[in-house]
Amino acid sequence: MRRSLRLDWLALVLLLASAPAAAQRASSVNGLARTPPMGWNSWNHFGCDVSAQLIREVADAMAANGMRDAGYQYVTIDDCWQVGRDAAGVLIADPAKFPDGIKALADYVHGKGLRFGIYTDAGRKTCEGRPGSYEHEALDAKTFAAWGVDYVKVDWCWAEGLDARTQYATMRDALLAAGRPIVFSICEWGQNQPWEWAPQTGNLWRTTGDISDNWNSLLSIVNLSMQHATVAGPGHWNDPDMLEVGNGGMTRDEYRAHFSLWAMMSAPLIAGNDVRRLADDTRLARDARDILLEREVIAVDQDSLGAQGIVVQSPHPDLQVWAKPLADGSRAVLLFNRASVPTTIRADWARVGIRTKRATVRDLWQHTDLGTLETYGTTVAAHGVVMLRVTPVAER
Repeated sequence: MRRSLRLDWLALVLLLASAPAAAQRASSVNGLARTPPMGWNSWNHFGCDVSAQLIREVADAMAANGMRDAGYQYVTIDDCWQVGRDAAGVLIADPAKFPDGIKALADYVHGKGLRFGIYTDAGRKTCEGRPGSYEHEALDAKTFAAWGVDYVKVDWCWAEGLDARTQYATMRDALLAAGRPIVFSICEWGQNQPWEWAPQTGNLWRTTGDISDNWNSLLSIVNLSMQHATVAGPGHWNDPDMLEVGNGGMTRDEYRAHFSLWAMMSAPLIAGNDVRRLADDTRLARDARDILLEREVIAVDQDSLGAQGIVVQSPHPDLQVWAKPLADGSRAVLLFNRASVPTTIRADWARVGIRTKRATVRDLWQHTDLGTLETYGTTVAAHGVVMLRVTPVAER
């Protein structure tokens, strides 16, 4: 079982060899999301408690707290914004919570230099029982385009008897015909092997069920999502679900591991906390701010090569070395300690894809250059990571 959850050194060599070609492939869908989307979604923290006021406040916060400048673009309302359809079949936003409608809200978000996202379902109803888009795909896509939507997340509830590949292709075609560039996020929880068909259908696809704000949920999602590295690339990404950083269910080290692993997997970085509180003077807010705004780690996620990192060394089931090739020829390397006690982990340059004897090493979380080394090992905190950028040094 353990062998099936990781790729060996030969697989890494093949991945490194194919990565440049993968980076040159344009998305077969719409040309969007050339790097993993970054933004915010309402569900993890607020659930059904959404409103225009909340979205405006989130947009204000992201424009002021450094998130927008760090690359977070999309402000997305998840489920519960819609209450029905009018006589023409057009979706109706909750008039009490969205009194000025969705277009006015999208305009407000755009005015903050951000992009606007919305939620629907490929089935008959959304997961919270609101109207789904089944048999309304073309109308809903045109409606979203008219409202100024830039990103749509499409769930898979109330879809009994429907074929996921067919329904998501129908929505893809509707979005392409709607007359506005819209990033297409497929959310069918990995139930129908989306990694086999979604790269030709959407820009990102969920590989697992929903994340929860705890360590065991994080590990289970990583174990599943890491298996599909070879299908990810510019314009089409594996999506292990939204970030829980800042919601309070994990420690700082665990949240740092969470964010680092998402970056190594070239995953979308969609914050799911109350970003309005990011500037607060509390331990949770400070930790979340430091993690979500860590630009050297974000740069690994957003690297233009678009290769997803993989496990290249695992001397023990709880000890892993991950490697991810980057566009400049360096490697992002993650020493990941899944164990509950601090443990020493060592990275071997040949195993991570460095073909020279020596390499310069930088610790991305500590913002420290560690020198020119022939190998690197260190003690990693329990449930923690050390994240490096390793650059080969030419031999004389």
